[in-house]
Amino acid sequence: RGQPGLSHPPVPRCYGSAPLELQEKTLVLVKPDAVQRRLVGNVIQRFEQRGFKMVALKLLQADQGLLDKHYQQLRQKPFYPALLAYMTSGPVVAMVWEGYNVVKSTRAMVGDTNSATAAAGTIRGDFSMHVSRNVVHASDSVETAQREIGFWFQKDELVAWESGDQDYTYGP
Repeated sequence: RGQPGLSHPPVPRCYGSAPLELQEKTLVLVKPDAVQRRLVGNVIQRFEQRGFKMVALKLLQADQGLLDKHYQQLRQKPFYPALLAYMTSGPVVAMVWEGYNVVKSTRAMVGDTNSATAAAGTIRGDFSMHVSRNVVHASDSVETAQREIGFWFQKDELVAWESGDQDYTYGP
């Protein structure tokens, strides 16, 4: 901000930064269909453009044990074997994003589970062709996000870092 060596007053802060307790984290999975279709970059770009901060990322082949934990509420559903086969059919990209109201915002960005009713402009509305190949998973609540992040990442895999654009994203 200006010439090196010169002291400048701090930029005035008008609104106050988002409280730390509102710096939520959420899990986003780029599912095998999207990885195969090379949509990972498009998904990441949307979160970056929104102003969210990536704090973890990995490419992995999910196994049944991990998916059984992740989808524990669906294990008794008749479609679960097909879901399991789909989710183990190829690599998955697991990500943790952080930001103000990131869980609710991510759900809006992702769109309806059923691609036929997902709005244009959402990830599923733009890229998904069928409910069984709906491109991404996103946690549905802060509590679910905390639990799911624990399934996919060790604590030391989450990177705490300061984003240089935070004041421009959230206001001073």
